[in-house]
Amino acid sequence: MEHIWYNIYHKLLRRGEDMRKKEMIAMLLAGGQGSRLGVLTSKVAKPAVAFGGKYRIIDFPLSNCINSGIDTVGVLTQYQPLRLNSHIGIGIPWDLDRSIGGVSILPPYEKSTSSEWYTGTANAIYQNLEYMESFHPDYVLILSGDHIYKMDYQVMLDYHKENNADVTIAAMPVPIEEASRFGIVITDDSGKITEFQEKPPQPKSNLASMGIYIFSWKALKEALVALKDEPGCDFGKHIIPYCHEKGESLFAYEYNGYWKDVGTLGSYWQANMELIDIIPEFNLYEEFWKIYTNSAILPPQYIAENAVIDRSIIGNGCEIYGEVHNCVISAGVTIEEGAVVRDSIIMSDCMIGKGCVIDKSIIAENTKIGEGAILGIGSEEPNKLKPAVYSFGLVTIGENSVIPDHVQIGKNTAISGITNKEDYSDGVLGSGETLIKAGEIA
Repeated sequence: MEHIWYNIYHKLLRRGEDMRKKEMIAMLLAGGQGSRLGVLTSKVAKPAVAFGGKYRIIDFPLSNCINSGIDTVGVLTQYQPLRLNSHIGIGIPWDLDRSIGGVSILPPYEKSTSSEWYTGTANAIYQNLEYMESFHPDYVLILSGDHIYKMDYQVMLDYHKENNADVTIAAMPVPIEEASRFGIVITDDSGKITEFQEKPPQPKSNLASMGIYIFSWKALKEALVALKDEPGCDFGKHIIPYCHEKGESLFAYEYNGYWKDVGTLGSYWQANMELIDIIPEFNLYEEFWKIYTNSAILPPQYIAENAVIDRSIIGNGCEIYGEVHNCVISAGVTIEEGAVVRDSIIMSDCMIGKGCVIDKSIIAENTKIGEGAILGIGSEEPNKLKPAVYSFGLVTIGENSVIPDHVQIGKNTAISGITNKEDYSDGVLGSGETLIKAGEIA
């Protein structure tokens, strides 16, 4: 009798394991600060930054997952995770609220022997081996949480299987003159990778790695364990070269669609502006590949009789009394009468005062621009504090900031915090200047 119960128990155990088994799971790296976005990421992780008037950057890889039939996603967080965690919640908008699988937030945690932050992309994945093993995956998809694109990962998996690959790297052609900015893969005629070049001064190919990988589970686990003591262990620098040197089968999956790394203020601004082209290269309105998000229930926009709007995205709950030209305006923004906003990104719940003139600016959430303020005037001077960050002729204002009435702000400037008239010399913040109030981060 005992052996019968023993057999039943093990059958049930195996059934439970089978139910948990997933062919492919996704691990989404979303812990980065995104320091090149300056004050936009002083209080929020880069994947949680608003995009396109309605979304956050992380919505795009998450939507790609569910549209590709992947229902198990581990999201690895670290820097300023609160906004990101509350946005994702239990994954309802992406249909990822599952009893088995679904979305899981994976922050660093204290172990019995040690406690450490994620020190590199691969180290973050290594610290979550147990999570991955619990689903007995055949394949693991590694994603970044800070790119704007649409991709069917199932097609990439089919390619991986057809080639009996251990690792498949998504790669896209870039202009050869820009190739030195990327990790470059060199392939033979079959797509098999023969060589890597990390940001080479003289690239042998124009196929750039997109930071999207499919690993066969065995190959990934072996590489992570072998390199577990490597400081700052990273996929591009350590794991991929290790697999290549070991003689494993690596293939490049060529992707030719829209893909944008919005890692700089210039690329972030440009990607938003491309959405309002007459025929946008990146279409948010396709029925067959929807982008899902967690957004508040808001009333419709109100456009006043004398308001003027052209070529713009206007979010729900906005009240427009002034002029808006070539802008992306998020939900709950008020633009008062006499204000003129051009070529700008205004995030949710901002107040733009009467008679303001705003040119080529990025204004983060809950910011108040006082009456008669003028943003984006004068000549382009390099930013004195962070010339590589605050460039492109932009005015960048961090969330919860206040700009007083009737001040003038030049180009390549950054402002964060509640400012007053005394912070502006003769009512002007010149081009290339930075104004960060105490307690804020530049």
